[in-house]
Amino acid sequence: MFMCVFRLFTLSTERWTSSEKLVVMAEPESTEHRTETDRIPADEPPSCSSLTTKELQQNWREVKKRERPVRLLFEIPSTRIIEHVLSKHVVYEVVVMRSGSFDSRRVSVERRYSDFLRFHHKLLEEFNEELEEVVFPRKLLSRNFCPELISERRLALQDYLAKLFATRCVRYSPHFPKFFTESEQKRAHSLLRAGQFQLAVKDLQTVLEVEEKLLPWQNPTLIVPTLSALAVCYRDLEQPEQAFAAAQRALPPTRRYGLKRYRASLLDLLVDLGYQLGRPVAQLQEELTVLRDAERGEVSSRSLKELVVHEFT
Repeated sequence: MFMCVFRLFTLSTERWTSSEKLVVMAEPESTEHRTETDRIPADEPPSCSSLTTKELQQNWREVKKRERPVRLLFEIPSTRIIEHVLSKHVVYEVVVMRSGSFDSRRVSVERRYSDFLRFHHKLLEEFNEELEEVVFPRKLLSRNFCPELISERRLALQDYLAKLFATRCVRYSPHFPKFFTESEQKRAHSLLRAGQFQLAVKDLQTVLEVEEKLLPWQNPTLIVPTLSALAVCYRDLEQPEQAFAAAQRALPPTRRYGLKRYRASLLDLLVDLGYQLGRPVAQLQEELTVLRDAERGEVSSRSLKELVVHEFT
């Protein structure tokens, strides 16, 4: 009896083992007969081997851009001493860069210690509690032009800007972009009023590049005055293509955020330049007509140039 049971158990074990071997051996056989379509889902991106080096680099940049948060970095790499007949002072080169994405444009402005001090006092009027732990570099009563002390202050001011940007209420404040652009805006508009359009364009381009870096934390209308001034300069420099492009870029924020005093003037300029360049302007003309009819008396009838020359006086 015992031998019969043992024999049955042995036969069952042998059958199970044979079946297992068949299954294991069948797996690679079925894999070999799969088509390329069976192995790779339709929505899966192509393998790296099928991409060119340029495509791989582009894909890698896109992945990095998605994964790394964009923020601003401030560097003060150099200083210089400016001497006048009765006085002299130190200016600091402030470089504004974006991190988290490839930023090849190096844009910088120059500021004195007194500019930083005025900026700090203005921020304290509004954000005194929030800036309680942000230390502003102390004023020196002597040895202001000692190279070691200038270098020490340069690093301290750089650290100060980084701490300001880390303070949410400050980086979203309109005071923040003004510190980096107001001096250049005023100088550019003075040059524009004097008819020195080429020099004005140089300053306005610097302002625009800084504003573009600050845009993620500011109102999108920030760039409208600068683009409007550039459009005026380019038109007077007889560069209608550049003037049209600047005005065209400034128009969407004026529509979306209701900047009535700029919108009609920009439309008027675009229609005029559009005719000159042979561009389709029917929709722009209709928009201008509807705007003036709907808001008669409220819409500015001044040209864009008349509007711009009164800015930053």
